[in-house]
Amino acid sequence: MTLQQPVAPLRAAVTAFVLGAFCVLGFAPFAAYFTAYLAVSPAPTLALAGLFLLWRKAATAREAIRIGLAWGAGCFLFGVSWVYVSLSEFGGMAPPLAAAATLLFCLYLALFPALAGGLFVRWRRSTARDVLLFAGLWTLCEWLRGTLFTGFPWLAIGYSQSPPSPLAGWASVLGVYGVGFIVALIAGLIGEMSAVGWRKPGTWAAIALLLGLGGVLHQMDWTQPAGSPVTVSLLQGNVPQSLKWDPKRLSLSVDTYVRLATANPATLTVLPETALPLYFNEVPRDVLRSLTRHGDALIGVAVGTTTGGYTNGAVTLTPELAANAYTKRHLVPFGEYAPPGFAWFFRFARIPMSDFTAGAARQEPLNTAGQRIAPNICYEDLFGEELLDALPAATLLVNLSNTAWFGDSLAQPQHLQIAQLRAIETGRVMLRATNTGMTAMVGPDGVIAASLPPFTTAALVVQAQGRTGLTPYARWGNLLALLIAAGACLTAIRAKDSVRSR
Repeated sequence: MTLQQPVAPLRAAVTAFVLGAFCVLGFAPFAAYFTAYLAVSPAPTLALAGLFLLWRKAATAREAIRIGLAWGAGCFLFGVSWVYVSLSEFGGMAPPLAAAATLLFCLYLALFPALAGGLFVRWRRSTARDVLLFAGLWTLCEWLRGTLFTGFPWLAIGYSQSPPSPLAGWASVLGVYGVGFIVALIAGLIGEMSAVGWRKPGTWAAIALLLGLGGVLHQMDWTQPAGSPVTVSLLQGNVPQSLKWDPKRLSLSVDTYVRLATANPATLTVLPETALPLYFNEVPRDVLRSLTRHGDALIGVAVGTTTGGYTNGAVTLTPELAANAYTKRHLVPFGEYAPPGFAWFFRFARIPMSDFTAGAARQEPLNTAGQRIAPNICYEDLFGEELLDALPAATLLVNLSNTAWFGDSLAQPQHLQIAQLRAIETGRVMLRATNTGMTAMVGPDGVIAASLPPFTTAALVVQAQGRTGLTPYARWGNLLALLIAAGACLTAIRAKDSVRSR
C-alpha cells in the first residue's frame, strides 16, 4: 500500500478545521437529532475518520501537527466557546481580553490532537495496523489532556456516545476514554476502507462486533439495588448570576430556595452549588430549619476553614441541624483559584469567591436520608476516576452545579451528557441539582430518567434508588483503557520494526 497524493497544506488545514467543528454536532444537544433516527452519534466518528485520512496523507510530522492543531481549533472553538460567556458577561473581563483568553485556551486544548498527529506520522508504516496506532495515540492524548495541569477532559470523544448509542455500554468496563478508543478505532477502520476499498467483510464484521458487544454490555447489571428508593427534591432556583452575589439581593436566593423546599417535600432536599451566597455559619438558623422541615437537606454553600480560608462545600443537614460536609477537592483554575504565577489574571476579571481552598483528596460519603451519598461539585464530575474513591461505599452520586456562569450555551447540555457517562461507569444513579439547568436524574444505565427545563424556577421530585457493587471500570479505573491504547500503539510500532528488519 502506498500513501495517496498529499493534500495542499492550506486546504488540509481548512478541511481539518471544518472536520473539528463538525465533530461538535456529535455532542449534546445536537446529538439528539442523530440518535433519534440512527441510535448512534456518527459525527465524531466521521470527523475522526477524516482526520485519519488527512494524517495518512501528511508528508511530514510537522504537517500532521498543523492538521491536528486545526482540527482541535475547530472542535474547541465551536464546542467550548461558552468560556467566553463566563469571562466576559459574568467575569467582568473586557470583551477583547475575554475573546483572546478563550482563543488561547482553545488553542492550548488543540495541542493534544496536534501531538497525536505528529506521533502518528512519526511512527506510521502505511499498513492496516496504522488504524491501531491512530486509535491508541488519540486515546492517550485525550487522557493527557484530561490530566495535565489539573486536566480539562471536556468534549472527550467518548461522551458523544451517551445512550442510546450501543457504544455507551463500553463505559462500564473501559470508561469514557475506552469508549473514545472504540470510536477512534471504528473511525480508523472507516478511513482505511475509504482509502483502499469498501469491500472488506472482515472490517465490517469488526465494526459490527464492537457495536454489538457494546449493546450487550449496556444490558448488564453490574450493581444491585440497596434498600428502598428515597424521595429526593432537586431544587433549581434560576437565580441570575448577575444578581446572585449582590448583597442587596441576598433575599432573592434565600427566599427562592426556602419556597421551593417548602412546596416540594421530600426525604432529601438538594440545593445546587453555592445556592446560598453566604458562609455556612452565616446562614440564619430559621432558614436552615425551613430547608429541613420535611427531612434532610444537602446544601451547596461556602464553608469557612480553621485557617481563615473557605471551601466550596456541600453540607448535609438533619431536621435537628446536625451537619456534615464534603468540600470540593478539584478546583477550577482561574475560576476558584489562581495557578502559581497567574495571580495577575484577577486584575482583569472580577470573579466572586475566587480563592477557594481545596478539600482533602479522599473524603468519606455523607450519611443522609438513609443513603451514603458521594457529592461532587461543578465540573468535578468530569474526572471519572476521581469519583471512584467513594466506591463501593457510596450508594448515590449527587452533582451540585451553578452553570449560570455560562449563560444559555452548550455548557449545560454537554455537562448533563457527561453525567450520563459517569452513571454508567459507576453503576450508580447520578442526581444533578443546578441553579439554571440542567437539573436531572440519570439512571445507572446512563438514561436521563427525569429533568427540568433550563432557566426555570422549579423542583424535580424523584424516587432515587441507591445501589451497591462495582462495575469493572470502578475496579480498574482508566488503567485498562490506557493499557489497551498503549498496547495498540506498540503493536503498530513493532510491526514497523519487523518490516524494517526484513
